[in-house]
Amino acid sequence: MSEPDWRRLARAEARLAGDAAPVAGVDEVGRGPLAGPVVAAAVILEHGGRWEGLDDSKQVNPELRLCLYARLLTETRAFAWAVLGPRAIDRLNIRRASLEVMRRSIGRLRVQPALVLVDGRDPVPGLRCTQQAVIDGDARLLSVAAASVMAKVVRDRIMERLDRVWPAYGFARHKGYATAEHLEALRRHGPCPIHRYSFEPIGQTELLFEPLPSASLAP
Repeated sequence: MSEPDWRRLARAEARLAGDAAPVAGVDEVGRGPLAGPVVAAAVILEHGGRWEGLDDSKQVNPELRLCLYARLLTETRAFAWAVLGPRAIDRLNIRRASLEVMRRSIGRLRVQPALVLVDGRDPVPGLRCTQQAVIDGDARLLSVAAASVMAKVVRDRIMERLDRVWPAYGFARHKGYATAEHLEALRRHGPCPIHRYSFEPIGQTELLFEPLPSASLAP
């Protein structure tokens, strides 16, 4: 019988972390969409926990993601998330915004990590603790996979809420990504204030809407 994915991720993380404890994983979701925020989560798992089904959020079906998210809220040592909206993304660019939102999520942890495992190739600027950037960390390390699931669920819920404010675009279905449905809605209606004006083709389109009414982004 093959080893479950979560055990493989846990073993790889243990080898990388060594004696460091506690270890936080951090990941972001939402670099690629044309609309909505970028969201990051940081998670410190309890040592020795069993996490059946936990993997990179892109490999986990929506129903299981929700179950894992519910467990992460109650069975982790610490967790936090942070959100940066489209105007911050336009101002910083998406790479810098992704690093900043990861920095903020780590800073909100109620437990100070000894080591932060960062998904991607770039270290997070401004951290006071040791960190290790790992390409494809969400598919290789258990804590980073947990962070990816949390960030994905939080961002999906934000986009579902924003779909009720701007129903013409189908945000609840495509979460702001450049699907054929989304591109057709942009052609018909132009962008709305939660679109990223620095992204193409948004920057080429005349703005047709009044400013977005204030709406909470909390999931």
